[in-house]
Formats: sequence, C-alpha cells, structure tokens
Amino acid sequence: MRLVIVSNRLPIVIERDENGWKSRAGSGGLVTAVAPVLQRVGGLWIGWPGSGCTDESELERMLVEHGQRVGYELKPVPMSQAEIEGFYQGFCNRIIWPLFHDLQSLCNFKPDYWTNYLSVRGKYAEIVGRHAQPDDFIWVHDYQLLGLGRCLRELGVTNRIGFFLHIPFPPPDIFCKLPWRLEILEGLLHNDIVGFQTPRDLENFLDCIRKLLPDVRRRQRRGVFRCVSDGRTTDFGVFPIGIDYARFAQDAADDAITRRVAELRRDIPGQQIVVGVDRLDYTKGIPDRLRALHLALTRYPELHRKVSLLQVVVPSRESVPEYQELKGRIEQLVAQINGEFTQPGWIPIHYVFRSLEWNELLAYYRAADVALITPLKDGMNLVAKEYCACQIEGNGVLILSEFAGAAVQLKHDAILVNPYDLDRVADAIRRGVLRTPKQRRPAMRRLRSAIQRQDVFWWVERFLSACGVAARCKGLPQAVKTLETGPLGATG
Repeated sequence: MRLVIVSNRLPIVIERDENGWKSRAGSGGLVTAVAPVLQRVGGLWIGWPGSGCTDESELERMLVEHGQRVGYELKPVPMSQAEIEGFYQGFCNRIIWPLFHDLQSLCNFKPDYWTNYLSVRGKYAEIVGRHAQPDDFIWVHDYQLLGLGRCLRELGVTNRIGFFLHIPFPPPDIFCKLPWRLEILEGLLHNDIVGFQTPRDLENFLDCIRKLLPDVRRRQRRGVFRCVSDGRTTDFGVFPIGIDYARFAQDAADDAITRRVAELRRDIPGQQIVVGVDRLDYTKGIPDRLRALHLALTRYPELHRKVSLLQVVVPSRESVPEYQELKGRIEQLVAQINGEFTQPGWIPIHYVFRSLEWNELLAYYRAADVALITPLKDGMNLVAKEYCACQIEGNGVLILSEFAGAAVQLKHDAILVNPYDLDRVADAIRRGVLRTPKQRRPAMRRLRSAIQRQDVFWWVERFLSACGVAARCKGLPQAVKTLETGPLGATG
C-alpha cells in the first residue's frame, strides 16, 4: 500500500533564473514533517505547484526530475489566477485561517469565496481519484482541504481516507460564526480518521459536533473518539506532530555548522543570543514579542550589552495588505528599539527578513542561548522542537507561548508565557538569560528526549496505526524500526 499525500501545495518551490526554470524543496511545517516520511516509504504527493511556471511540459519535466531526486511522485493541481484569489487567498486565508486562530475580526465572509472553494475542492478530488490506486491510503492535510473527504466519496472513491488538521480547531462560539459551519463539520465525517494536534482542539471539535450535529452518535475507546452518522464511522484522535529529530541533531553537529556557529559568536561577542524564527504572519505575535523585549531592556538595565535578539522573519503572503502592514509594523519596532538602546559594540536586535538556507538555520538554532517562541496561537510550532533538537551542547533555554500546541508536550521544561502579557514575557526573557548551565542542561536534556521519542515517524506510525493501515504501508515499519536503532542520516 502506498501513501498518497494531498495538500494545498506541492513540497517544492519553482523559480526561474538566467538558466531557465528550476525547482527546490519547499519549507514550512507540513513539508518539514511529511516529506521525510514519504521519502522513506515512497508514494505520491498531490498539490498545487505554485503560480510560477505556466509551461505544462516544462512543469512536468521539473516534477519528474524532483520526484526522482526525493523518491516519490508529484502530481500537480493547476489553478487559474481567479481560483488562487478566491480559494487560497480568499476562503483559506481570509476566512478559515483567522477564524481558526481566534481572530474572527480579520475574517471576510464573502460568499464568492465559498463558491471558489467548492470549485477548487472538486478539482483536487478529480485528480486524486484519477491517480490513487485501489489499495492506497489517502492522507489529506490541513485547513485548505477540510471537505475533500466528502468530495472524494461523492466521486465513488472507496479508499481509506485520513485527514489531519495542522492548525488549531476553534471552540463553538467562534466556529459558529462560519456561515458554512454545517458543511465543514459534515464533510469531516466522510473521512475514516481525523487527527488533531492537541486535546484542546479535539475537545473543541467534539463540542461543535454536540452543539450543531446532536444526532451524531459518539463513543470513546482507547483515547480515540468514534462518531457514527448515516451509517458512516469516523475516528477522531490527538496526534501531536513531530520533526525528523535525527536529521536535525545529526546535521547540527556537522563541522561546517560548528564553524558557522563560531563565526556567529564572534560577530555577537560576549552576549546571550536570543533567537526567534517565524513566518511573516499575524498569528506569530512578533510585534508583541518586540514590545516585550523593549520592556525588558527598559526594566532591566543589566541586560544591556548582554542580550541580542536574532529575529528571523520568513517572507509570506506579501501581496496581502494585512501582511504588508504587519511587515511595516515589525520593521518600525525594530528601528525604534535599536535606535533607543544601541551602543557602540552592541545592537539589541539583528533583523533578518528572508528565507534561510538549511545550514544557516541550523547554525542559528545551535548558536542561540535562548529561543523566544511566542505565537498568539499555533497548531503545534515545530520551530520550538527544531531548536531543541539542534541544542547538541544542551545549554539552551526554551521560552514558549502557552498557546502553541507544542506547550502540551514541553510545558514542564520550557518557560511558558502568555504572549499577551508583556510584563511576564519581559520577565521570562530575563529569567531565561540568567539561568545557569546547571539549571539549563537537565531541562534541555528532557526536552530533547521528549522530542526524540515523539518524532515525525512516531507521529505517522501512530496516525496510521489508529487507522489500521500502518502494517500495510510499504516501508513504514522498517523506517520506524531503523530510527529506533540508529539515525538514517540526512534527507531532502
């Protein structure tokens, strides 16, 4: 049995330079988590290839070449500019994304967005139905494709279908603001299994079922809730996503990374490096974080010349006005703080607005004494786990928002903060910086151990086992067994 991964985007970025079109591996939480698994077990990934290359033959060539490099097939779902604007930029990112992150004031419930969503969802379903083989397990990912299971069933697809939501699921009082709330809930009931990141997300979903679909029968068994509706049975469970721990830990110890870490420490001498790595998004709480740093520097002068924030912001959705405005606010705060506190030989904030190459990202993680990860709300936040995996010396401190899904797993050894409480975040920065090695090492050792145990392969095996297909998925048991006895090495 193969794995068929279906997501909004393919795990590649298509670009053009002076030599023509080329592709490279994409970034983001879904690609980081799922690509290593599919690479090891084989299968197929279906998604939108991006709006770059419009030459179908050239696109097919790049997808074939990339598939040969990574060890699995890629099949594109083409979209017109109108579909991109209505489906992705509209329904997905002006309705579902802000609503599911408790930011309903940013929603635009335009009826045409729903119409575009239905049209594009049907296109995904048609391509999945065309390429899936009878024994394949179809694993649909994230909020863009919430109702794909229903659409596949209507096309006559009988494969087992799983759906995993990578972002939070809102409570009923927020979810009920969605005009198409019943269609979304009923659509999820057409999957065989649905996974959430945290118990809170599952509880919110079940509360919505109780309120909006009271005729659905529910029962619990071994941590999995089963819902029965119109003769269909769907299981719902909590499956916190992990990272490819072996790859991060092994690559972070590479000699080239070690040399780059030494360069970073020479460039920022005698200071504690605090790192933040975020995609440009209003859910990440970057302006609040900067205000908390300003408060810490104002309140605790002993931090002057002792702390530098290395804040990385990865460009995202820059054509959306809200994101352009957010970028401007971040840069204004950086300039304000640096202008107020900079001294000869010390700059409080080193601001990086670009995507990082793999080696550079690992060097930033490993060089940082403290990670400051304070999203306003996050499904999981894999940056927290990546940082800990790269802390091979074990001297790091993790400051983490209590509203990140990762807080459920890491709360005992991270410094948890409410990102809206600037006083407490400022205090946490000071406490993190002043922690001694004797205090840091046991906590970081436990953090790394927990992340290693519940890595991305544990996540996949647990999800597929709950669906009853893990033993039939080609190569998965061997991959998990190999990881238990030793690292497989770098991937991607």
